[in-house]
Amino acid sequence: MKAGEAKLFEFLQGPKQFVIPIYQRTYSWTMRQCQQLWDDILRVADDPKAPGHFIGSIVYIHEGIYVATSVSELLVIDGQQRLITLSLLLSALAKAIEKSDAKSMISRKIKEYYLFNALEEGDLNYKLIPTKSDKETYTLLIDGNELPQSPSKRLIDNYQFFEKKINETGMDLIKLYEGIGKLLIVEVSLNRDNDNPQLIFESLNSTGLDLSQADLIRNYILMGLEPKKQGELYKDYWFPMEQSFDHSERSPQFDRFIRDYLTIKNAGKIPIIGEVYADFKDYVRNLKGEDIKNIVADIYLYSKYFVKLTSSKEEDEEIRKILSDIKDLKVDVAYPFLLEVYDDYRQQRINREEFMEVLKLVESYVFRRAICSIPPGYLNKTFANLSKSVDKSNYLESLRAAFLLMDSYRRFPTNEEFKQAFVIRDIYNLRIRHYLLDKLENYEQKELINIDKCTIEHILPQNKDLSQEWQQMLGPRWMEIQSKYLHTIGNLTLTAYNPDLGDMSFLEKREDEHGFANSPVRLSLGLRNLDKWDEEEIKKRADYLVDQAIEIWSIPEVKSLESYRILKGRKGSRNYTLEDFAESLKGDMGELFRELRMRIMNLDSSVKEEFTKLYIAYKNSTNFVDIIPQKNRLRLILNMPFDEVNDPKRLCRDITAVEHHGNGDLEVGIESLAEVDYIMFLIRQSFEWQIEENEI
Repeated sequence: MKAGEAKLFEFLQGPKQFVIPIYQRTYSWTMRQCQQLWDDILRVADDPKAPGHFIGSIVYIHEGIYVATSVSELLVIDGQQRLITLSLLLSALAKAIEKSDAKSMISRKIKEYYLFNALEEGDLNYKLIPTKSDKETYTLLIDGNELPQSPSKRLIDNYQFFEKKINETGMDLIKLYEGIGKLLIVEVSLNRDNDNPQLIFESLNSTGLDLSQADLIRNYILMGLEPKKQGELYKDYWFPMEQSFDHSERSPQFDRFIRDYLTIKNAGKIPIIGEVYADFKDYVRNLKGEDIKNIVADIYLYSKYFVKLTSSKEEDEEIRKILSDIKDLKVDVAYPFLLEVYDDYRQQRINREEFMEVLKLVESYVFRRAICSIPPGYLNKTFANLSKSVDKSNYLESLRAAFLLMDSYRRFPTNEEFKQAFVIRDIYNLRIRHYLLDKLENYEQKELINIDKCTIEHILPQNKDLSQEWQQMLGPRWMEIQSKYLHTIGNLTLTAYNPDLGDMSFLEKREDEHGFANSPVRLSLGLRNLDKWDEEEIKKRADYLVDQAIEIWSIPEVKSLESYRILKGRKGSRNYTLEDFAESLKGDMGELFRELRMRIMNLDSSVKEEFTKLYIAYKNSTNFVDIIPQKNRLRLILNMPFDEVNDPKRLCRDITAVEHHGNGDLEVGIESLAEVDYIMFLIRQSFEWQIEENEI
């Protein structure tokens, strides 16, 4: 590696060409950054005593490909944004000088010294060659030719920015040129054989305008290859992949896909989204010499699955509809599992009908949980590891069993739990209300109602000042009934004429020309023949709709679930009960335990109690407190980091380095009922910490 300070103009002069490699990101400087550069140039141009202004480094690899010419090819691995921006500025300045009375020699100098290799033809004529997506716009700009139909917007915007600034500045153009000449860079020349361009690139890009994780991965894959192989992999795999993710807009979807891909390849271990690049490098290294082409081809294959899953590009109409429904549920955490299932489908391990059933199972699982207000914690880990429970020789049955065997926060809500929640849930303020109503309205229908053209209609109006007609129909408890049922499913339908119906009485809403009796909306069919709308009718309609919902979002059935329990290792172990602790839970300790037990179980309906040989465990999905009964106290093991507990009384003890029973490394004891409130304060922290630890 050679490095040294250089003046910008001296650096640009001579027969050389700066090539932006295909693995580099597109031009991305904003006007804010252009403004900063412009201000710096004006400052040094206006100060005759200013020796210069440092603008950063230019790091390149000398490839020397053009052996038949005197032009040196320099592959730029850092500094492309500055180089392109300065070239745009110089081009705009050259044209402005030509139009003025200034020295035309300066304009010619700018072009022949700093923008073009004057004696060369074709691509070699240009001092700078941007990446593929920017090249056409850039070359046409500095040539002064008509721009393409779909130009690179950043290039155009920034060029026009400099044109405007040059026209508006009161500074002499030659003086401005001399100001640019005061710019200084650090020139860093790398040798591919002796230096590690990738490590240098990572170091240089650890600050400043952040590269996306996908940018870093692309560079990691391509940078170490010979230019020919770079071009082949980029053209055949990476460029089509970037286009499918709209990478020109730096879509975060690409980063998300790589994260999900690595989750699959690393046996369910989920990378942190900002550390995907580091995990990807580890993944490649662990493949121990696998041809990089095979790695990229596999990424490309799964990227096509991901796009089909998330972008409504699946060719099969029925499958596309189910995928669209899943997307509406906004359950991104399911995609690692769905990518695996999609691969099984494409590799014909499962057929079309089986694939659709898997998708519907995922949809029902997620929707039922949302209706039952089950926190989303653990869903990411649940889906990341779900495929481990699938027996590929008995695909659907084993998956159904896996869903049914989940407990606590992972559970698949039963029909009864779902029904109870569905009829009383505030549907109107639910994030997925349009998805819900769309499914109810159009389930198994060929003539679909476009609910995007409809709004939600409250049959019983929202107005707190109900009319006398409504009050009489509802009875003396009208205020209570309105408050209780207003936003529930029994009181909601769809209409394209919501403003017309407004606060009309029920009979008026029914008989209006746009009312329920004349509505094509199937959700309103049952309202046509009703003469009243009161608590009884709301409840009847809710019961009818929940029966439909149970059919739409069905729970799986398995012939012999017990056999799958056995496979999970739940059979044959010693079953401990509270009776096993009877001796240690006598008298005061027994009373203390019963109070503490009641308080812990009331933390949340999902909390479960399990008895082991040595302790009593309380868990949602993971133990958050274990109670070890002792003669004169209850010893509690909390499952959270010692340094994160809020313990003003300093009762907790760090037992990380101490051999102990229970789950966790934080110990606290309780001896009397007077301590219960404070101990529950500590237990609640452990409970909440476990939930948050497993959330997305």
